[in-house]
Amino acid sequence: MASHASPPRSATLRREIAALAARMMAEDGIRDYLFAKRKAARQLGAGVGDALPTNEEVETELRAWQALFQDDEHDARVHEMRCAAVEIMRELEAFRPYLTGAVLDGTAGRYAEIEIDLFPESAKEVEIYFLNENVAYEHRKPRHPGANPPETVLSFDWDDIPVRLAIYPDGQQRVARKAHERARTAQVEALIAADGRNMEEKE
Repeated sequence: MASHASPPRSATLRREIAALAARMMAEDGIRDYLFAKRKAARQLGAGVGDALPTNEEVETELRAWQALFQDDEHDARVHEMRCAAVEIMRELEAFRPYLTGAVLDGTAGRYAEIEIDLFPESAKEVEIYFLNENVAYEHRKPRHPGANPPETVLSFDWDDIPVRLAIYPDGQQRVARKAHERARTAQVEALIAADGRNMEEKE
């Protein structure tokens, strides 16, 4: 009788970490992939030498989890947040806005925020605009400074939806940054149209 070799413990543990990290992001509102992976690894008793799954592996698990447990609710949430994102991007068009993060890639969970990158001539222009429009905002620290960190990060609420603006120096608009997809307003509008068709097909 032929025997089937079991996957090595490291591969099994890696998948378990990815699955648990995805569940934490979906249920607990954790937005940072690395934080979720490290927390999941600790809960599963992974050692320092055990390799963590990639963000892509966690995202695959997250999509699968949302499709299984939050299908209609998740689709409606992403659609609503993309519509709000377009409204914000139109308001901030002078600062060259790009949507990024979970709302763009469709993995936004219950506690997700709209993430938008701006490329104004000066970060102060954005703050002056907010002050003139009486928009209350807060300064936040960049999550992952990296090689090309934003000059500043602002957060505010848009109809009770949290929004995070990462403001980059003028000229960094074309800097390629791995695993950081961005979309302009027209691209997000195309996604919204596709969302509407998909939801109609499910009814």
